[in-house]
Amino acid sequence: MIPILITQFSQAGLGLIDTIMAGHLSPTDLAAVAVGVGLWMPIMLLFSGIMIATTPLVAEANGEKSPEKIATIARQSLWIAFILGVIAGLILQFTPLLLPLLGVPDTLLPKASLFLHSIGFGMPAVTMYAALRGYSEALGYPRPVTVISLAALVALIPLNFIFMYGLGPIPELGSAGCGFATAILQWLMFAILALYIFKSPSYAKTQVFKSWEKMNPYWVKRILKLGLPIGLAIFFEVSIFSTAAIVISPLGETIIAAHQIAISVTSQLFMIPMSLAIALTIRTGIYFGAKNLESMRKIQKIGFATGSVFALMTMAFIWFFRPEIAAIYTSDPEVAGFAMYLMLFALAYQLMDAWQISAAGCLRGMQDTKGPMWITMLAYWVIAFPVGVYLSRYTEMGAAGIWVGLIVGLGVACLLLILRLYSNNKKLALKFNTPLNS
Repeated sequence: MIPILITQFSQAGLGLIDTIMAGHLSPTDLAAVAVGVGLWMPIMLLFSGIMIATTPLVAEANGEKSPEKIATIARQSLWIAFILGVIAGLILQFTPLLLPLLGVPDTLLPKASLFLHSIGFGMPAVTMYAALRGYSEALGYPRPVTVISLAALVALIPLNFIFMYGLGPIPELGSAGCGFATAILQWLMFAILALYIFKSPSYAKTQVFKSWEKMNPYWVKRILKLGLPIGLAIFFEVSIFSTAAIVISPLGETIIAAHQIAISVTSQLFMIPMSLAIALTIRTGIYFGAKNLESMRKIQKIGFATGSVFALMTMAFIWFFRPEIAAIYTSDPEVAGFAMYLMLFALAYQLMDAWQISAAGCLRGMQDTKGPMWITMLAYWVIAFPVGVYLSRYTEMGAAGIWVGLIVGLGVACLLLILRLYSNNKKLALKFNTPLNS
């Protein structure tokens, strides 16, 4: 889990660096990045989330000891990833047209639009990198991805400076320059990981680039059948957090900037339970493929216990270090003060967040993705979104209202996903005549 955790922190750190560097330009630049990320993040995670299907499928084939199947899954995943990445990139070119319709202030439109246009060019690299990452991690080789992610974290800082402040023929783009820097970095990350997999003897038995395969309708259908619900489930959850900045955009730049800081903090901390969930998906998938139900349930129990401990530690961290955290992002006292207030809402849902993502990770390992998709849609868009919009725009709660909606949605998702996992365990126990409490 540790290499996966470092990878998740590093990848989330890319957004953290963007937010910090934009925050020290001006509240307007930070608000523009908040709006741009609010639209880019759901689209990016929807399409890259589909490629998470690579992980349980490779893990299952690994549990079955079928290396030839693993190579085929990886190659077919790359085909799908490339096509999905192109589609996502095209969508992002037209997304700025939505900004005026969503009530985004005119002062934010130019930089937010340029951010979306530029970052869209990196989308094919994002989805193909996600496919190769799932392949590598499911085989038990998470470290190459970790090293690349850490290197990218370091490389983003000078790239951001070049495009934000200008250098030679590159003009000064302010916060919008983050989009260009991120797109370039995503292509570099994909190229390096692909080259490593091609050269390393660790992947010799399941080498992706050893031979050429046309798109196989059977595997395309299976990957999309498993991956599309995963991508949509992630989209439903992340989009409710990301679009919150757009919902409260009429409240002003200071409120948006403070909200973006709080969202950035909780997104970073979410990488801990997310990493645990990925590890649970891999281990559950291996035991699911081997039909070892007893070990699969033990892993689930350990996962939930570990997630609870991490969540309690995260809550303590937020409570004691809110002033120091806010100071990292901004020197504006008004923005910092309101961000510290919003962090209390983030603190309130840490346990629920850890439990729901752990349950989702286990379910993905068992290749149950449709149920979680419908659960997340219900929890976040049927329940949380209306509650958040009403409280933030039609009551005196303001920005706090959207956070109350998020807490309600996470609570519903947590309860339903745990019940779904218990039901699946029960069905498998009956199918294989294994006691549930063994």
